[in-house]
Amino acid sequence: MSDAGREDFRRVLGHFPTGVTVITAHGEAGPVGMAANSFTSVSLDPPLVLICPAKSSTTWPHIRDAGRFCANILADHHAEVCRQFSRTDVDRFAGVSWHERPGGPALDEAVAWVECEIDSEYDAGDHEIVVARVGPIQSAEAAQPLVFFRGGFGGFQSVTAGGES
Repeated sequence: MSDAGREDFRRVLGHFPTGVTVITAHGEAGPVGMAANSFTSVSLDPPLVLICPAKSSTTWPHIRDAGRFCANILADHHAEVCRQFSRTDVDRFAGVSWHERPGGPALDEAVAWVECEIDSEYDAGDHEIVVARVGPIQSAEAAQPLVFFRGGFGGFQSVTAGGES
């Protein structure tokens, strides 16, 4: 039924701003991680989130094998960190400050991190939909998130939390 061409589809959905995460885990050979902007809450009771890794990802199988991961919500100054975790030809953790968590490495300057345990996976075209149960969480209230919009990175002007004026 799709009349949308691949490039038109990407361009149109690029008008929807998203946060940016780095998904990390403890792989057999050490820490593994990948950038992802497809991270969202699914349920408050029980607390569930989802990510959508590409089937072509060479990192996702290592994270899947770990059975758990840490979703690090990147701060507005992390555009280069996102690029680094998107590449395959570099040590993705080089120069990035992080600490151990049971779910995976937590990036020290992240806006927040969410430890997750994989609950279920669903086939979805060229991606997988992965639903995960939420474990320990932490946030840095003063930090601002990195935003991906129209193919580029940026931030946004502060807004009042909870709709307060």
